[in-house]
Order: sequence, then structure tokens, then C-alpha cells
Amino acid sequence: MPSRPSNPHLALWILISGLSHGEIARRITAEAIRRGHRQIAPDATRVRRWIDGERPRPPVPALLAAVLSEALGHPLTPGDLGLTSAGPALDNIQLPLLTETAAQTLAGWTQMDLFFDRREALKLALGAPLILAAERMLGGTARRLNRDTKGFDTDTTTALEEVTAFFAKADASKGGGLYRSAIVAQLAEVARRIQDGVPPALKTRVFAATADLAALAGWVSHDCGRYATAQRYWSYGIYAASEAGQRDRGVEIVTRMSHQMIYLGHPGDALGLLGVAAEKACLPAAKALVASQTGRVHAALGDERRADRHLGAADELVTDGLGDGVPEWMAYFDAAEHAGARAVSARDLHRIGRTRAASAHFTDALALRRPGFERVRVMDRIGLAAALFDEGEPEQAAAAAQQALDEAARVDSALVISRLNTLLDAARPYRTAAADAVRDRATDLAAARPTDIAA
Repeated sequence: MPSRPSNPHLALWILISGLSHGEIARRITAEAIRRGHRQIAPDATRVRRWIDGERPRPPVPALLAAVLSEALGHPLTPGDLGLTSAGPALDNIQLPLLTETAAQTLAGWTQMDLFFDRREALKLALGAPLILAAERMLGGTARRLNRDTKGFDTDTTTALEEVTAFFAKADASKGGGLYRSAIVAQLAEVARRIQDGVPPALKTRVFAATADLAALAGWVSHDCGRYATAQRYWSYGIYAASEAGQRDRGVEIVTRMSHQMIYLGHPGDALGLLGVAAEKACLPAAKALVASQTGRVHAALGDERRADRHLGAADELVTDGLGDGVPEWMAYFDAAEHAGARAVSARDLHRIGRTRAASAHFTDALALRRPGFERVRVMDRIGLAAALFDEGEPEQAAAAAQQALDEAARVDSALVISRLNTLLDAARPYRTAAADAVRDRATDLAAARPTDIAA
């Protein structure tokens, strides 16, 4: 198996260009001659060495940037290609605790994301690198901005807040598929403006809104199957929350990262992230969210005792009302969301032989859901239908499934499609006309956005 390139930035941009190493070498030679550097004539082997980490001497980095810029129709610098020390750390989830440099790294992630379109370009972080990155970002303090120019004023800050709120509402209602590119493009513009400078009087607002936007970019990327990209955006969201002085905002984003780890089948990493989050959480709502999520992970692992302990702790906090002044970014976590976590936990425990009626919890979640959260409501409905099949109620399950499928067809979400796979698994033992109709329709919907991961 070939080793990973020492310069992933250059490797990725060359891959995007579609040019062979020999063609790149030929174009560099031609560009060098045009600029009067007749002694420069690399070959394909030399290009391979650059990808492997060799640093070419000037003016080669500028020539290479010019060649790739022309091939891509997009301006690139030697830093973008990883040929200077200031290049963005694309393949590392860690962020430098320096405001402008962190924004430059974010710009690199968005640039790569938009250029690769629907292909994942980055490596998923797992284990210690993931957990240590979250811990460092939650506890870190960035160095102050030090620029004379300004990328934000009051009007642009208000516009950022308003467009982020719009995207968040649209995602919760219709799923992120339709809006992801626009959200990432907005985040790229924010990264550019932060590098230009943020007035001290607007710092908290700018970075609070940026944390919201990065959290959303991560979530819609996750919802579209771009898992490593989601991690990078969430990492910046945690960082931006710290810049805004909102540590609990960072805690909430860490729970999103843990949710992804559950989803991808890495419960140990999910627990590691949640352990970091539990140490940093201050708001009752944040503590309840962490406890609820932790209980869900233990249920997925089949640990009924620990699942009950953490879910019970969340029960108490939710019953107490989660305190006054729950921030908007935490408002989605309420009794309905916790009921949904309890439902999935009961489902997982039921499947390993524990006597748990998940359908009752899914019914509770549906009754409690507020308007505007159509995607999660659809997931609850699918979960209810699957639970009824699991519990030996095929007629009720088929009726619930048809209602769920009606709603699922209106939401663009890989998470919903994944939940359909759990419905197909639950309906498999039943060979009635109603169950067959559910299977046929669910299979057709799932085929529109295939995934083999169960939510």
C-alpha cells in the first residue's frame, strides 16, 4: 500500500488538475522559459519528489503555482500548495491558536471542499488525534488579531448572523443537501474577512456567528457523507466559540463530533469526546446534552447499567427545565431531543435481548417535537415504524412506515436514508403484503442516496 504523501496539499491540487506529473513538468519548463529562467527544466520524477516532501527552490514554487492556477482557472499561491511554512494544514484536525492563521487554515479547507465537489478530500481523524484536538480547542486561548484593515463592520456582522440563522432553519426543515455548497461558500468568505481583521468591538459577535456557521457547515457535511470535512469545520467551530468566549458552544459542537463517531461505528472515540465535553460543560442544557449522548453511546455498546445512569442524569436536568436563558444554539436540545436519544438507546438495547419498548419513546419524541424540525421528526417516525416491527407489531409498523415514507420523500438527508436502512432490517422477517409494500418503497427511496451506515 503506498504511503501518504508528505505534501498532501500539493498532491490534492495536482489530483484536481488532472495533469500528469510529466505534463506539469513540461508546463513548468515552458513557464520558466517565458519568464527568462532557462536553467529550470524539471521532469516527472522531480514532481513526484515535491509531492513526497522535497521543497523546490525559488522561483519553482511560484512557477508551479502559476501552472496549476492556469490549469484550474483559480488563483493559487505557493502556500496553498504546501510549499511555504504558512500553508494551510489541510490534513490535520488541529488548528493553530493564532486568529489569522486559523482562518487561513479554514479557508484552505473550504477551498479544497468546493473544488473536490462531491469527493471527500481529507482524512478522517480517529482516536487520540481527534480527542486531543477537541480538548485543546476547548481549553485554548487564541492570540489577538493584529491588523490595521478590517473585514467586518456592524452591517456585515448583522448580515452574517441573519444568513446563518436562515441556513440553520432551512437545514432543520429540509436537510442540508440543497444548501451545503452555499454554506461552505459563506464560511469561505468569513475566513477571508477574518484574515483582513475584526474590530475588537465586534469580536464576540463575529466569532459567535462564525461558530454557528462552522457548526452548521460541519453538520450538513456530515449529513451529506463528507465526514472528514465535517470534522474540520467542527474543529474551527470549537475554536471560534472559544474566541467568542462561549465555551459551552464548543461543548455542543464536540457532541456533534461524538454523534458522528457513533454513526460511523466508533463508540470508543465518541465516549472520549464526551468525556472531554463533560469536563468543560457549565450550562445545565450542555450538561444534559452530554449526559443524554453519553447514555446513548453506552446503550450502543450494550452497557445497560451505564446507559441508564447517564440517561437518568439527563432526565433530571431536562425535568428541572435546563435553567434560564438557554442560548439559541442549544435550544434544539429539549425534552423531545432527549426522548429521541432514549428511543434509540432502547432500540439498541432491545436488539441485544434487553426488554425495552423503543416505540413508546419514539411516540413521546414525536408528541414533543416543535415545528421547524422536520428532518428529525421524519427520523423519529421511521424509528417508530422500525421499533414496532422489532416489537412484533407488523400491522401498526406498516401503517407508521407509510406515513414516515411520505414525509421522508420531502427531505434531502443522508441521515434519513440511513434510518431507512434500519427500517428495512426490521421489516425483513415479515412477509405480508403490507410489509412488502414498505420494503419496496423504502428501497426505492434509499437507492436515491445509498449508504450502508445505520443511524
